[in-house]
Amino acid sequence: MLKLLIVFFLSSITLFAAGGGSASGEVAADLTMTWVGFACLFIFVVGYYFVAAEEKYGIDKAKPALFIGTFMFILVALYYALNGLNMSLVHTQAQHLILEIAEIFFFLFVAMTYIESLIHMGVFDRLKYNLVSKGYSYKKMFWVTGFIAFFLSPIADNLTTALILSTVLITIEKTRKDFLVPGAINIVVAANAGGAWSPFGDITTLMAWTAGKGTFTDFLFLFPASVTGYLVTAFLLSKFVPEDKPSFDASKESKPEMAQGAKVVMGLGVFTIFCAVMSHQVLHLPAMWGMMFGLSLLKVYAYGLKRKFGTDHFNIFHSMAKIENNTLMFFFGILAAVGALYFIGWLGLAVVVYQPDVLGPTWANIGVGFLSAIVDNVPVMSAVLKANPTMGLDQWMLVTLTAGVGGSMISFGSAAGVGVMGKLHGIYTFGAHMKLAWTIVIGYFVSVAVWYLQYEILGFYHIA
Repeated sequence: MLKLLIVFFLSSITLFAAGGGSASGEVAADLTMTWVGFACLFIFVVGYYFVAAEEKYGIDKAKPALFIGTFMFILVALYYALNGLNMSLVHTQAQHLILEIAEIFFFLFVAMTYIESLIHMGVFDRLKYNLVSKGYSYKKMFWVTGFIAFFLSPIADNLTTALILSTVLITIEKTRKDFLVPGAINIVVAANAGGAWSPFGDITTLMAWTAGKGTFTDFLFLFPASVTGYLVTAFLLSKFVPEDKPSFDASKESKPEMAQGAKVVMGLGVFTIFCAVMSHQVLHLPAMWGMMFGLSLLKVYAYGLKRKFGTDHFNIFHSMAKIENNTLMFFFGILAAVGALYFIGWLGLAVVVYQPDVLGPTWANIGVGFLSAIVDNVPVMSAVLKANPTMGLDQWMLVTLTAGVGGSMISFGSAAGVGVMGKLHGIYTFGAHMKLAWTIVIGYFVSVAVWYLQYEILGFYHIA
């Protein structure tokens, strides 16, 4: 595992150019061959090992991620101070990194607040009841949950979608692995594929969008590749799903009611996404600005509900308190750690893989998908964006697709997969996933083939 991570950062990612600069144009020193360079690389590899082995050691992934992200920059600053280097370079780099992280941090904060609000108001409980009360067969439920995951994740994000629908699975059937395992894999693949064609369906697409690598509509053109690859994998997985019906008796379950104002909150959520898109594409403000405006509208509406129904009906601060802060801390830590590797100069060593006489951008970006399955797509995409290789729109869309979809190939390669492993503990495991991983690999290459047809043969875009 450690060897794979070292290979990933030294020779396998599509990376370009190291170092930062100051207002005076001074370039940061190359620290790769110094003690701090090797120390930070070692700290990152060991820290990320504990992130990947979260289930084995029972340590939340946010803890090692936050530690390595903050400690690595402290070591870099210490090295600069001890050697009399220009400290303003470290300060400037840290400021730039804070701005980049803040855009993603506040975007996710608002999105999570809306999701928690909808959970509190019974929206997802109602969805779950509506699904399990239909009396569908196992195979039909397999397809229904998959399609819902694919089209819900572009809005609700892939992790939330996977958690909700895996709860539906375990509600329907608690023991039959011949349904639960392919059903869980189906949800993970669908959630990741659905998130790949939306600028805010996955953290990787969100990072690419906020970095200006494509417009809102550019990502929507990944829909054919995403849906085709998912359908191929789902078709193959469906062959392992039983035909009979579950024994769940919906008549014994009470129909949950949504709280007053739930539909308005759903409408505000859609409008908030619209504001984020308009802020970024039209007003040239960060996408999180529109999200924060949407949060202000939700808070105003929550005040009205409080005045009408009382505090217990809906309290926006209760929803904020339930946000998974460990997820936000993980993103902060891992993005900070990748930023430190970029500043030190390690990311510049792997630029050779993008050269036409080595792999070239297409094969390098396809390789990113496999790396995202091993290491997780967030640090992979962060590293690619930090290095900023010279690529056309077609290649930026490809790496967005592969980083998002590729994480499905291993159970812990994406947040959705890790979440479902927790929900179906002992059932959906690494081993169970790997037995059917070949179906995901086939779907992955189908997605890439559709991308190639769109961009390289049909020429959907003018390639820079």
